[in-house]
Amino acid sequence: MYQEISIHNHSFLLHPCGVIFWKEKRMLLIADVHLGKVSHFRKFGSAVPQQAVDSNFNALTRVVEDFEPEIVCFLGDLFHSSFNKEWLLFEKWIHTRNEKFILVAGNHDIISPFHYEAVGMEIASELVIGDFLLTHHPTERDGFFNFSGHIHPGIRLSGLGRQTLKLSCFFKSENQLILPAFGTFTGNYYLKPEPGDAVFAITKNEVIQVY
Repeated sequence: MYQEISIHNHSFLLHPCGVIFWKEKRMLLIADVHLGKVSHFRKFGSAVPQQAVDSNFNALTRVVEDFEPEIVCFLGDLFHSSFNKEWLLFEKWIHTRNEKFILVAGNHDIISPFHYEAVGMEIASELVIGDFLLTHHPTERDGFFNFSGHIHPGIRLSGLGRQTLKLSCFFKSENQLILPAFGTFTGNYYLKPEPGDAVFAITKNEVIQVY
Protein backbone atom coordinates (compact mmCIF):
# COMPACT_ATOMS: atom_id res chain seq x y z
CA MET A 1 0.00 0.00 0.00
CA TYR A 2 1.37 3.38 -1.03
CA GLN A 3 1.40 6.56 1.02
CA GLU A 4 0.58 9.67 -1.02
CA ILE A 5 1.87 13.05 0.11
CA SER A 6 1.71 16.55 -1.37
CA ILE A 7 4.71 18.89 -1.49
CA HIS A 8 4.52 22.31 -3.17
CA ASN A 9 1.28 21.22 -4.88
CA HIS A 10 2.93 18.15 -6.40
CA SER A 11 1.89 14.57 -5.60
CA PHE A 12 4.37 11.90 -4.52
CA LEU A 13 3.70 8.23 -3.90
CA LEU A 14 5.89 6.52 -1.27
CA HIS A 15 6.32 2.84 -2.08
CA PRO A 16 7.07 0.03 0.46
CA CYS A 17 10.32 -0.85 -1.34
CA GLY A 18 11.63 2.64 -0.57
CA VAL A 19 11.11 4.52 -3.83
CA ILE A 20 9.07 7.64 -4.62
CA PHE A 21 6.96 8.17 -7.72
CA TRP A 22 6.54 11.83 -8.71
CA LYS A 23 3.18 11.87 -10.46
CA GLU A 24 3.41 15.15 -12.34
CA LYS A 25 6.85 14.36 -13.79
CA ARG A 26 6.26 10.60 -14.15
CA MET A 27 9.63 10.23 -12.47
CA LEU A 28 10.73 7.43 -10.17
CA LEU A 29 13.23 8.36 -7.45
CA ILE A 30 15.47 5.60 -6.07
CA ALA A 31 18.31 6.05 -3.59
CA ASP A 32 21.28 3.92 -2.56
CA VAL A 33 20.84 0.72 -4.55
CA HIS A 34 24.49 -0.21 -3.92
CA LEU A 35 24.74 -2.72 -6.73
CA GLY A 36 27.96 -4.68 -6.45
CA LYS A 37 27.96 -4.68 -2.65
CA VAL A 38 26.96 -8.33 -2.44
CA SER A 39 29.74 -9.32 -4.84
CA HIS A 40 32.15 -7.11 -2.88
CA PHE A 41 31.27 -8.89 0.37
CA ARG A 42 31.49 -12.32 -1.22
CA LYS A 43 34.90 -11.49 -2.70
CA PHE A 44 36.24 -10.87 0.81
CA GLY A 45 34.76 -14.02 2.32
CA SER A 46 31.40 -12.88 3.73
CA ALA A 47 28.70 -15.54 3.62
CA VAL A 48 26.20 -13.56 1.57
CA PRO A 49 23.94 -15.69 -0.65
CA GLN A 50 24.34 -15.24 -4.39
CA GLN A 51 20.54 -14.93 -4.65
CA ALA A 52 20.89 -11.47 -3.06
CA VAL A 53 22.42 -10.24 -6.34
CA ASP A 54 19.33 -11.28 -8.28
CA SER A 55 16.99 -9.82 -5.66
CA ASN A 56 18.16 -6.26 -6.34
CA PHE A 57 17.54 -6.56 -10.07
CA ASN A 58 14.21 -8.32 -9.56
CA ALA A 59 13.11 -5.56 -7.19
CA LEU A 60 14.15 -2.87 -9.68
CA THR A 61 12.17 -4.57 -12.43
CA ARG A 62 9.06 -4.92 -10.28
CA VAL A 63 8.97 -1.32 -9.13
CA VAL A 64 9.68 0.13 -12.59
CA GLU A 65 6.97 -2.01 -14.14
CA ASP A 66 4.58 -1.11 -11.34
CA PHE A 67 4.77 2.65 -11.96
CA GLU A 68 5.71 2.75 -15.67
CA PRO A 69 7.70 5.99 -15.27
CA GLU A 70 9.12 8.01 -18.12
CA ILE A 71 12.25 8.80 -16.08
CA VAL A 72 14.11 6.78 -13.45
CA CYS A 73 16.40 8.92 -11.31
CA PHE A 74 18.92 7.24 -9.01
CA LEU A 75 19.83 9.56 -6.12
CA GLY A 76 23.38 8.36 -5.75
CA ASP A 77 25.28 5.23 -4.77
CA LEU A 78 23.84 3.15 -7.58
CA PHE A 79 26.99 1.05 -7.36
CA HIS A 80 28.82 0.29 -4.14
CA SER A 81 32.40 0.35 -5.35
CA SER A 82 34.55 -0.32 -8.39
CA PHE A 83 33.63 -2.19 -11.55
CA ASN A 84 32.69 -5.81 -10.92
CA LYS A 85 30.54 -8.49 -12.53
CA GLU A 86 27.33 -6.89 -11.31
CA TRP A 87 27.96 -4.08 -13.78
CA LEU A 88 27.53 -6.64 -16.58
CA LEU A 89 24.18 -7.63 -15.05
CA PHE A 90 23.15 -3.98 -14.80
CA GLU A 91 24.22 -3.37 -18.41
CA LYS A 92 22.08 -6.31 -19.51
CA TRP A 93 19.16 -5.11 -17.36
CA ILE A 94 19.17 -1.50 -18.56
CA HIS A 95 19.17 -2.61 -22.20
CA THR A 96 15.79 -4.27 -21.55
CA ARG A 97 14.27 -0.94 -20.44
CA ASN A 98 12.82 1.97 -22.44
CA GLU A 99 12.80 4.58 -19.67
CA LYS A 100 15.20 7.51 -19.47
CA PHE A 101 17.78 6.93 -16.72
CA ILE A 102 19.60 9.61 -14.72
CA LEU A 103 22.20 9.15 -12.00
CA VAL A 104 22.77 11.91 -9.46
CA ALA A 105 26.23 10.73 -8.49
CA GLY A 106 26.98 9.76 -4.91
CA ASN A 107 30.18 9.17 -2.96
CA HIS A 108 30.28 5.47 -3.87
CA ASP A 109 29.78 6.07 -7.60
CA ILE A 110 33.40 5.72 -8.67
CA ILE A 111 32.85 3.72 -11.86
CA SER A 112 33.95 5.71 -14.90
CA PRO A 113 31.23 7.94 -16.38
CA PHE A 114 32.07 6.44 -19.77
CA HIS A 115 30.41 3.18 -18.70
CA TYR A 116 27.20 5.00 -17.83
CA GLU A 117 27.26 7.02 -21.03
CA ALA A 118 27.75 3.82 -23.02
CA VAL A 119 24.41 2.49 -21.76
CA GLY A 120 22.62 5.79 -22.34
CA MET A 121 22.47 7.00 -18.74
CA GLU A 122 22.86 10.69 -17.92
CA ILE A 123 25.02 11.69 -14.94
CA ALA A 124 24.71 14.87 -12.88
CA SER A 125 25.98 16.17 -9.55
CA GLU A 126 22.46 17.44 -8.78
CA LEU A 127 19.17 18.12 -10.52
CA VAL A 128 17.03 21.23 -10.18
CA ILE A 129 13.41 20.83 -11.32
CA GLY A 130 11.37 23.92 -10.53
CA ASP A 131 11.70 24.48 -6.80
CA PHE A 132 12.82 20.90 -6.15
CA LEU A 133 16.47 19.97 -5.65
CA LEU A 134 17.57 16.35 -6.16
CA THR A 135 20.90 15.38 -4.59
CA HIS A 136 22.66 12.42 -3.03
CA HIS A 137 23.69 14.08 0.23
CA PRO A 138 20.95 15.87 2.19
CA THR A 139 21.27 19.52 1.20
CA GLU A 140 19.65 22.67 2.56
CA ARG A 141 19.24 25.44 -0.02
CA ASP A 142 17.02 28.47 0.28
CA GLY A 143 13.91 28.31 -1.87
CA PHE A 144 14.13 24.57 -2.61
CA PHE A 145 12.67 21.32 -1.32
CA ASN A 146 15.37 18.66 -1.32
CA PHE A 147 15.04 14.94 -2.11
CA SER A 148 18.14 12.93 -1.20
CA GLY A 149 19.53 9.62 0.02
CA HIS A 150 22.91 8.74 1.56
CA ILE A 151 21.75 8.50 5.20
CA HIS A 152 19.83 5.20 4.89
CA PRO A 153 17.28 6.50 7.44
CA GLY A 154 15.67 4.21 9.98
CA ILE A 155 13.36 4.61 12.94
CA ARG A 156 13.14 2.79 16.29
CA LEU A 157 9.62 2.14 17.55
CA SER A 158 9.14 1.16 21.20
CA GLY A 159 6.25 -0.84 22.65
CA LEU A 160 4.76 -0.89 26.13
CA GLY A 161 6.72 -3.99 27.11
CA ARG A 162 10.09 -2.52 26.14
CA GLN A 163 9.86 -4.13 22.74
CA THR A 164 11.80 -2.31 20.05
CA LEU A 165 11.10 -2.48 16.33
CA LYS A 166 13.62 -1.10 13.84
CA LEU A 167 12.40 -0.15 10.38
CA SER A 168 13.70 1.71 7.36
CA CYS A 169 11.81 4.91 6.67
CA PHE A 170 11.21 8.00 4.61
CA PHE A 171 12.26 10.92 6.81
CA LYS A 172 10.66 14.27 6.01
CA SER A 173 11.46 17.65 7.55
CA GLU A 174 10.19 21.06 6.49
CA ASN A 175 12.27 21.38 3.33
CA GLN A 176 13.72 17.93 2.86
CA LEU A 177 12.82 14.27 2.37
CA ILE A 178 15.46 11.55 2.75
CA LEU A 179 14.73 8.26 1.01
CA PRO A 180 15.58 4.89 2.55
CA ALA A 181 18.21 2.72 0.90
CA PHE A 182 16.80 0.53 -1.85
CA GLY A 183 19.57 -2.04 -1.82
CA THR A 184 19.97 -5.03 0.44
CA PHE A 185 22.72 -5.28 3.10
CA THR A 186 22.97 -1.50 3.42
CA GLY A 187 22.17 -0.94 7.10
CA ASN A 188 20.32 2.03 8.62
CA TYR A 189 21.11 5.20 10.50
CA TYR A 190 18.44 5.70 13.13
CA LEU A 191 17.14 9.24 13.29
CA LYS A 192 15.21 10.94 16.08
CA PRO A 193 12.28 13.03 14.85
CA GLU A 194 11.98 16.63 15.92
CA PRO A 195 8.70 18.57 16.18
CA GLY A 196 7.37 19.14 12.66
CA ASP A 197 9.13 16.12 11.15
CA ALA A 198 7.15 13.34 9.46
CA VAL A 199 8.35 9.74 9.45
CA PHE A 200 6.95 7.09 7.11
CA ALA A 201 8.10 3.61 8.15
CA ILE A 202 8.21 0.87 5.55
CA THR A 203 7.17 -2.73 6.07
CA LYS A 204 7.03 -5.52 3.52
CA ASN A 205 3.71 -4.36 2.08
CA GLU A 206 2.95 -0.94 3.53
CA VAL A 207 4.20 2.56 4.14
CA ILE A 208 2.89 3.77 7.51
CA GLN A 209 3.21 7.25 8.96
CA VAL A 210 4.48 6.81 12.51
CA TYR A 211 5.27 10.48 13.32
